[in-house]
Amino acid sequence: MRTGNLILLAAILVAVIASFVYLGIDLGALVGGDSLAQMGQYAGAFLQPDFSAPHLQAIGRGALETLAMSAIGTLLAALLGLALALPAAGRFGGLALHATRLLLNALRAIPELVWAALMVLAAGLGPNAGTLALALHTAGVLGRLFAEALENTPREPAEAIRESGGGRVAAFCYGTLPGVWPQLVAYSLYRWENNIRMASVLGFVGAGGLGQMLYMSLSLFQEAQAATVILAMLVLVLAVDGFSGWARQKWVTA
Repeated sequence: MRTGNLILLAAILVAVIASFVYLGIDLGALVGGDSLAQMGQYAGAFLQPDFSAPHLQAIGRGALETLAMSAIGTLLAALLGLALALPAAGRFGGLALHATRLLLNALRAIPELVWAALMVLAAGLGPNAGTLALALHTAGVLGRLFAEALENTPREPAEAIRESGGGRVAAFCYGTLPGVWPQLVAYSLYRWENNIRMASVLGFVGAGGLGQMLYMSLSLFQEAQAATVILAMLVLVLAVDGFSGWARQKWVTA
């Protein structure tokens, strides 16, 4: 057993060394010459954020844009995910089940940044592209989670409504949805937390919000302005995380 562990450690070490050699990474260049001084100077520029009124106003508009992108994208994803979850849970036959699950897999297999790049080409630069990118990827994630929640929900209440003369919509709304609703809300709020972080990054491909401001500041080597944008991202993420946690406690576990 000990010999096997040593062989495994040696194999990992060889793999790490081979990776450095293959990629041509020169760690010595990071500490050689004036590299450390330049890195220190660059990092020090971030310690003096720009809190001027015009810049803060621009950040406020960017933060609202990022918040709106994440909220609308998550809402659209939840609606689309719920619509796709019904056939994905086997409510409309086997053919619809496999076709919908294939679609959900495709939606969530493509990362948000790739969706954003595609949506920028389709919808142009700005928050529309970011909102659509978040909605498409998140719909794939939520659709799969919603489908699993529906599969694990007892069907007896819905069947009782159907036997009493109710339609499919009434059976779903009054027999299935009440039992699965807390899970759907919890999943949606959790994905909103993730989307607010991703919405801050999508601006790097031109999808608007704080991410686009950060990209512009870094491109122009405006470290002070970039530092303020990063602080705004941190505050926004913490605020959304706090609200999401409070909402889950109030609406889900109540």
